[in-house]
Amino acid sequence: MNFAPTEEQALIQESARRFATTELAPIAGELEEPSARPRYLAVLKQLAELGFMGLNVSPQYGGTGAGVVAFSLAMTEISRACASTGVAMSVNNLVCEVVQSIGTEAQKERYITRVCSGEYPCGSFCLSEAGAGSDPSRMKTRAVRDGDGWVINGTKMWISSAEYAGFFVVWAVTDAAAPAGKGISCFLVDADNPGVTVGRAEHKMGQRASSTNPVSFDDCRVGADAMLGAENAGFRIAVGELTGGRIGIASLALGIGSAAIDVARRYITEREQFGQKIADFQGIQFQLADTMTELEAARLLVLNAAWMKETGQPYMKAASMAKLYCSEAANRACYTALQFMGGAGYTAEYPLERYARDARVTTIYEGTSEIQRVIIARELLKSL
Repeated sequence: MNFAPTEEQALIQESARRFATTELAPIAGELEEPSARPRYLAVLKQLAELGFMGLNVSPQYGGTGAGVVAFSLAMTEISRACASTGVAMSVNNLVCEVVQSIGTEAQKERYITRVCSGEYPCGSFCLSEAGAGSDPSRMKTRAVRDGDGWVINGTKMWISSAEYAGFFVVWAVTDAAAPAGKGISCFLVDADNPGVTVGRAEHKMGQRASSTNPVSFDDCRVGADAMLGAENAGFRIAVGELTGGRIGIASLALGIGSAAIDVARRYITEREQFGQKIADFQGIQFQLADTMTELEAARLLVLNAAWMKETGQPYMKAASMAKLYCSEAANRACYTALQFMGGAGYTAEYPLERYARDARVTTIYEGTSEIQRVIIARELLKSL
């Protein structure tokens, strides 16, 4: 198996690295301020212009068509500079992929093209609820038939990019008598639908430039053509198509962890204690070696998952392994880097404190580490 990027993949990776280094990194800290929302949206528009909002989407719908490996490589580079930008890029790519995979031609033309072109800064997924996060099959949001359409009622929580999304992919129970997970359907709902209300943005520990909001649906009326996929088959979309989101978050976490340890590496080669460079202490060298080995293992795991998805192989276990390991390795890398830098790393003078805050949520969203372990174990036991 050859993990060396193709010429096209290398060009996309280099383009992402150049944009992240020259355009994104210098302003990443400033983007956390609420007043910087227009600048953040301008960054998302630039990513769309570069073709990064639909890397695994057909050019027929405005995508790049570069594949999952290219997406993963680009995600890592963007997230090294700004995880808040990386998460919007990940969600947008996944939104477009899901609509491309399951949607009608009219849905693809209407929604994917607008995200890939930057007309819509983002699309958003509305799956989680206050009592249905790790177990979305227990959702309470309902969609009831009304003539030739549907009426949706319910509230979704922790929705990334909700306040500037052009549309939402919404899951709702359409057959309340069915067993949990069996009577759920999926809908495409325009953000300007009068039945949609986006709540106040959450005040978060990290990834602050990316908004996270509750979204309420109050007698939200949609036409029959708003249904994405088959009726009562929506949960299969959630557990199947959204598996690819774990590759995006694994790539994002890898970028954060790599950036954190790079900051610390430079610091310890310049800073002296007890008459010598910090980097000359063997204890520090051993920790550095262990951290870099973990991050290299993380890189190979996520590339393997991306390659398996791109080549049409079953990749659920590989994606969960990558997401689990990359997210936890990124957190360890951030905290090791903080120990290397001591008090300096704890201050906002260096980006390390932002990396540490941003890394924490990667073990939670797109399925917690505990859920990933459940999936991995289930897949392993199925193969006996």
